[in-house]
Amino acid sequence: QVKLVESGGGLVQPGNSLTLSCVATASVFRPYALGWYRQAPGAQREMVATITGSGSTNYPASVKGRFTISRNNAENSVYLRMDNLKPDDTAVYICNMGGALGHWGQGTQVTVSS
Repeated sequence: QVKLVESGGGLVQPGNSLTLSCVATASVFRPYALGWYRQAPGAQREMVATITGSGSTNYPASVKGRFTISRNNAENSVYLRMDNLKPDDTAVYICNMGGALGHWGQGTQVTVSS
C-alpha cells in the first residue's frame, strides 16, 4: 500500500522561503507523476506544481517563478521549494502521486504571516 508523508511546513514571514518534502513508501516510484496541491480554509484544492516521471514540470501563474518542484527517485521523494512566500500562500500543502485517482498524503500546514 502506498503511503505519502509530508514534512517541512510551518510559520514563516512574508518574503521568506520554505522547502516541503514528501516521502513515498512505494515499490514503484520512478514512472509516476508527482504533485503538490494546496487547500486553504473554505477554498477548493488547487494544484501548485507537478512533475512527470521524465522531469517535466508545470506551475500555475500564481506560483510560477516562486515555487520549484523536484524529485529524487533514489529516495522516493518529491520536494517543493517555495520562495518569496505571500500571505495568500497560507494553506495545507498536500503531496500527490499518480494524479487525481492516485495517492494523497495527509498534508502539512504552511502559514505565511508577520
